[in-house]
Amino acid sequence: MNRRKGMAGLIQALSRRQFMTGTAAVGISLTAMPKFASAQGAGSVVFANWDTYIGETTLEDFTSETGIRVTVDTFADVSELFAKMRGGNVAYDVIVPSNDWLPRMMAADMVQPLDHSKIPNISNIFPRFMDEPFDPGRKYSLPYMWGTVGIGYRKSAVSGVPDSWKYLYDSDQYSNKIALLSDCGTMLGCALKYLGYSLNSTDKAENEAAAELIIKQKKHIKAFAEDNGQDLLAAGEVDVTMEYNGDIVQLMTEDDDIDYVIPKEGGILWEDVLAIPANAPNVDNAHALINYIHAPEPNQLITDYIQYATPNKAGYELMDEDYKSNEDIFPPDDVVAVSEFAEYLGEEVSQMREDLCTKINAA
Repeated sequence: MNRRKGMAGLIQALSRRQFMTGTAAVGISLTAMPKFASAQGAGSVVFANWDTYIGETTLEDFTSETGIRVTVDTFADVSELFAKMRGGNVAYDVIVPSNDWLPRMMAADMVQPLDHSKIPNISNIFPRFMDEPFDPGRKYSLPYMWGTVGIGYRKSAVSGVPDSWKYLYDSDQYSNKIALLSDCGTMLGCALKYLGYSLNSTDKAENEAAAELIIKQKKHIKAFAEDNGQDLLAAGEVDVTMEYNGDIVQLMTEDDDIDYVIPKEGGILWEDVLAIPANAPNVDNAHALINYIHAPEPNQLITDYIQYATPNKAGYELMDEDYKSNEDIFPPDDVVAVSEFAEYLGEEVSQMREDLCTKINAA
């Protein structure tokens, strides 16, 4: 597919998950957290988002249209965002957590109900996204983007399509040319899928088996990546990597030797959402930003730039056919059927998994 806008001059593949300290967010300056107090008040909004996970000029365009100034803070993963918010020393207006972290935030009273009357562009969202199990009736969130976690690979360096998690978790075929995502739930979840268990297994023995599999495989793993697997792949440091589909799709636009596959055991389905923290100082401006993101043309520009699957029907309809027909962005029904959304499994299971990941890291 041809990436028409925003890709010229990008260094490697931009990532919705790539955190680089001190890097400017695309199209707007990034303000360090201690300075946020000066950004709060009338005419401003503080947006906590993954790095490079917005349109090239979206926030500048929003300011031009509304007069509301945007201050951006990026995070490496949602656990970092959660820790910042739980610490109580930040005051964000709009955040972008994932589907498995939102319920944890809801349980901790970290987010507030949305006022749908202040988001008229909610009518542009595909109806199937408006009643998710993790947020029935979309009381606390609206969808931002969705996608999959699978395997990115260099075609010239592999023997056939690496269409199983086996190649990452249980094989020496690509020894020292393998990268796994370092996120604990993702790393354990895909191992569970390979072993024939549910991504959301709460069984201690099953989770321990997944951890032992990874420990046994560590001698063949080049890196546990903070979502820079696509960069390692681009640089030739690895030949197969666990990654988010959009990051690999972006790289595919620049390198014809790169491809993406969801393993036959199934991958991870994910959905990132837009939510407003309970202590947000600029609630009306937060609703205005969420509404702007779901306007047709802004949503199309965001989607075209970051190349993830949009839940916005109006934005989707403005995209070219090569985007709409790309199965790396919109997986076929049979692939979706064997994949799973990660769920919030409660604090006890979360702690059990964190303990196992500590054991993996120490091995």
